[in-house]
Amino acid sequence: MIYDFLIIGAGFSGAVMAERIASQLDKKVLIVEKRNHIAGNAYDEYDEYGILIHRYGPHIFHTNSKDVFEYLSHFTEWRFYEHKVLAFHNNIYYPIPINRLTINKLYNLNLKSEDEVEKFFESKKENRFPILTSEDIVVNQVGYELFEKFYKNYTKKQWGIEPKELSPLVCGRVPTRTNDDCRYFSDKYQFMPKDGYTKMFEKILKHKNIEVILNTDYKSILDSVKFNKMIYTGPMDEFFDYSFGKLPYRSLLFEFENHDTEFLQSSGNLNYSDLSVDFTRVTEYKYLTGQIASSTTVSKEFSTSEGDPFYPIPTEENKKLYRIYKNETDKLKSIIFCGRLAEYQYFNMDQVVANTLKIFRNKI
Repeated sequence: MIYDFLIIGAGFSGAVMAERIASQLDKKVLIVEKRNHIAGNAYDEYDEYGILIHRYGPHIFHTNSKDVFEYLSHFTEWRFYEHKVLAFHNNIYYPIPINRLTINKLYNLNLKSEDEVEKFFESKKENRFPILTSEDIVVNQVGYELFEKFYKNYTKKQWGIEPKELSPLVCGRVPTRTNDDCRYFSDKYQFMPKDGYTKMFEKILKHKNIEVILNTDYKSILDSVKFNKMIYTGPMDEFFDYSFGKLPYRSLLFEFENHDTEFLQSSGNLNYSDLSVDFTRVTEYKYLTGQIASSTTVSKEFSTSEGDPFYPIPTEENKKLYRIYKNETDKLKSIIFCGRLAEYQYFNMDQVVANTLKIFRNKI
């Protein structure tokens, strides 16, 4: 048998691309996945205590794209969920993103209007121009003091480098508010897949034209599988056997704990912004999933430079190396590179889906 497409990776990029090719073009697709499961880092499963957890850390769906939301709605029902986060600093929890409640609690103030909060930020912020780094974008909005308390050390733990070395896109993803809106995201669509991400992926991939092979490195089957085109969603540097050097990625380690109580925390995520705590955040999954159970499972998250690649590290130096690899991909006419790892982009889940749908429309 000759497959029309060989797709490497069964995460969002690979699965969405496979579904589109199979359903819209009636082409045969083989997906080869290195791990023992589909859904990539969005994979969720029930732990030994019966709690639905995200094996690779919290994945909270949010988007402003009607197209992305409607597309995924073909494969899942949704549960409304607005994510809230507290930041732990000097033994006190504060709402994050920074808003009016954060400021009043931190400085023991009683600011009542958005204008008052805006004037407060004006008194604190430093004009930075041009905005070149993650430090610049935060200090330009709220000043160095708030940056130091809530961003500097957390970001350093998360990325392993100072915020002044990171693209402004990293810290720029977190808004600053003058009202008392404590939602972490402000997108139009904020929902979680009702039965979890893995179930959603199973429906995405449930098509007669799609075949999935797990526990397999695609390079081990290249000589035995016949196909016309390849879509690659893995790390770009790995595809080229690191011929120009390794592209740096940040990885994560998780410690899961089950507690014999209905809830352990007062929100889905607690961020630990002080260097005295070596993990970055603790996630309590029942907030995210809406599951009702007598016990609860949390995960402590540790950022590391070793392990599976999770996040491309957006620095100028890394972008230069990426462009060298990108020039090589442009020479390969029968291979399409798609996704966070293959394009070395710090995409959210909805951005991955939107990007994949765009590549399908324009290149397939």
